Amino acid sequence: MTTSVTRPLTVTTRIPTTDSTPTTPDTYTATTYMNTHPDNYDGYHPHHPLATATHTDGSPLHLVFHTSDRIRNHQHAASAAFDVGNRQTADDTGQTWPDDIRPVSVGDVIKITGPGHWIIHLSVDSFGFTPVPEPTHLTGLAGKTRVTSRR
Repeated sequence: MTTSVTRPLTVTTRIPTTDSTPTTPDTYTATTYMNTHPDNYDGYHPHHPLATATHTDGSPLHLVFHTSDRIRNHQHAASAAFDVGNRQTADDTGQTWPDDIRPVSVGDVIKITGPGHWIIHLSVDSFGFTPVPEPTHLTGLAGKTRVTSRR
């Protein structure tokens, strides 16, 4: 014997939300510490004094890179910061490297703050970057002790 059962009608619909705020892409922020030791071009050593690259008003120069096909990890962000620091391009906000600061070179340290606010410090090497402990020998206000090229 067969019994008939009546099922309630089910309706599926898309419900628009009132929160239509577009999501922002994950970002990497790079802060460059310029090596001020006389032997800075021989590479970074933990005892070397470093000065933060700054704007002329003394505020730290933070380069911003959005996660993309080009920027996928901290190494890519450091490479992009190196390119900006050598006046080859701008960061993702259009910021360029100040004319009164020498280019980024071997011996400098780039601090990368990634998505989720994790931090890694990378020394600039002849080829690529090497993770290093957080520098402890930061000199005073870099805006007052501008790092310029040795010529």
